[in-house]
Amino acid sequence: MIRVSVPAHLRAMAGVDGEISLQVDGPVTQASVLDALEARYPVLRGTIRDHGTRARRPFVRFFACGLDLSLEPADAPLPAAVADGAEPFRVIGAIAGG
Repeated sequence: MIRVSVPAHLRAMAGVDGEISLQVDGPVTQASVLDALEARYPVLRGTIRDHGTRARRPFVRFFACGLDLSLEPADAPLPAAVADGAEPFRVIGAIAGG
């Protein structure tokens, strides 16, 4: 099982508390994890990725194992610790301003 951590407002939208556990078939990539997340919680479609392009939305970042994976290709394999469920895939809302 893949562990996914999303911001509080997305957890509230999806009606879940804490981390989300997902079954991902095939290679564990950003795209496959987000596909599984949106399939299980359709209310999240369009909140993390654009509906049409499926590109990461501005001010949303992806982290795993202490690494910022936001600019990595969506089909690149995630770290083994994420695929094994030892570490979560984190979706973080970035903060901007000055």
